[in-house]
Amino acid sequence: MPHDSHLVGHSDADVLLHAVTDALLGAAALPDLGTLFPNTDEANRNRDSAEMLSLAAKKVLERNYRIVNLDCVVRAERPKLADYYEAIRHRVAGILGISPLQIGIKAKTGEGVGAVGQGAVIEARCVALLTDAGS
Repeated sequence: MPHDSHLVGHSDADVLLHAVTDALLGAAALPDLGTLFPNTDEANRNRDSAEMLSLAAKKVLERNYRIVNLDCVVRAERPKLADYYEAIRHRVAGILGISPLQIGIKAKTGEGVGAVGQGAVIEARCVALLTDAGS
């Protein structure tokens, strides 16, 4: 999506994909994103978050889980994300090999308050529901 700023991070700084990755890993009781892909490893500098998510999802599947759904919230003052919900949903679904209907996306602003409201940061949260793959 077009925007006049960009996020800064050790990897590509895709906050939503990082939140999804950590949610899946946490739901499967696996190590977190920073443990699997530490920012002290130069191999992870500018690493594609989609690749990290894909590798994490593979670990979740190896634990014999499947994804039931994801509930994601992005907190950003700008850009406004409502027009991009479907594109975001399809992008995440494509990485995970699941239906876009299994992914909820919401965006909230900081309404001018705090680091989010001042446009200094973007935050994302995700809750993942997994089930035993045999179910």
